Amino acid sequence: MSKLRVQSFAISIDGYGAGPNQGLQNPLGVRGPELMEWFFPTRVWRKMQRLDGGETGVDNGIAEHGLAGIGAWILGRNMFGPVRGPWPDESWKGWWGDEPPYHTPVFVLTHHPRAPLKMNGGTEFRFVTEGIHAALELARAAAGARDIRLGGGVSAVRQYLRAALIDELHLAIRPVLLGSGEHLLNDIDVRALGYECAKYVAGERAAHVFLRKRA
Repeated sequence: MSKLRVQSFAISIDGYGAGPNQGLQNPLGVRGPELMEWFFPTRVWRKMQRLDGGETGVDNGIAEHGLAGIGAWILGRNMFGPVRGPWPDESWKGWWGDEPPYHTPVFVLTHHPRAPLKMNGGTEFRFVTEGIHAALELARAAAGARDIRLGGGVSAVRQYLRAALIDELHLAIRPVLLGSGEHLLNDIDVRALGYECAKYVAGERAAHVFLRKRA
C-alpha cells in the first residue's frame, strides 16, 4: 500500500514550521522564508522555477528523493492560498501560476466546498470538506501504487500526526530561531504515537531528520 510521506518540511531550532502573521504578503509568515533557505539554492528548486544551475549536494539529493514516486498530494487550505472562510469566487488558483509544481491530483483540506480546478501540467486541485481521513482515502485511490505526499502546512501535518497516519516524516531543521509562529510538535508525544528516528543526515544548510513508524 502507498505511504503517506511528509518530505522536506522545514522547521527552526525552536520547532516552528511557519512564522507569525501568514498572509498574501507573507505566505510562510514573517521570517518564514528563512526556514527554506536550505532548499532555495538547490538544483531541484531552480529546475522547478525553470532556471539553470543550482547546488547538487546533500540538500539537493534529499529534496530530489522527496519528490520521487509521488502519485498524489494533500495540502491544508493555507498551503493553497490566503483566502479564509467561504470562497468568495474562484479567482484564487494557488501561489504557483498556471502550472503548479505538483503534476498530480492535489487534495486540499477545507471546510468550504469548491469545484475541482484543473491546471496546466497535470495538476488538479480537488477540495475535500469531509476531513483528513476522507482526503487520505481519495489520495490513495488517485495515487495507486505510488506514495502520497503531505505538503503541509503545520496544522495539516499536526492533524495527520496526531492520528498516526503519517508513515514517514522528514524534517529539515534550519539553524535559525523564529521565537513565534506555528509550532509543529507542541503537545504531541511523537514517541507514544509509535514513531522513532530512523536516520539523520547533515546537509549543507539543514540537519535532516527522518522519523518513521515503528514496525
